[in-house]
Amino acid sequence: MKKIEAIIKPFKLDEVKEALHEIGVSGITVTEAKGFGRQKGHTELYRGAEYVVDFLPKVKLEVVVGDALAERVVEAIASAAQTGRIGDGKIFVIPIESALRIRTGERDDAAI
Repeated sequence: MKKIEAIIKPFKLDEVKEALHEIGVSGITVTEAKGFGRQKGHTELYRGAEYVVDFLPKVKLEVVVGDALAERVVEAIASAAQTGRIGDGKIFVIPIESALRIRTGERDDAAI
């Protein structure tokens, strides 16, 4: 099993969700996040005062899938989230040792 974490732009969430649904991903976790990479934030003007916005709004997606589906999930997220501009995000693939569905006691692939 693999856990795929993706940090994407918030307005791309619906497109990514649809892309994952099309390849058969049944569940995702979405968290609002703030962060920056190479773009290092930007400056804004508010009531005549200039201030630096260090952390930009992002969305973090987490998906746990079987090994066979992992590469397709990465490709689906990457193609749906890409704008071609700086700040499109990152995707991380992490091995999962074990999973347990609390309600039924199912383990590993049956739990996801």
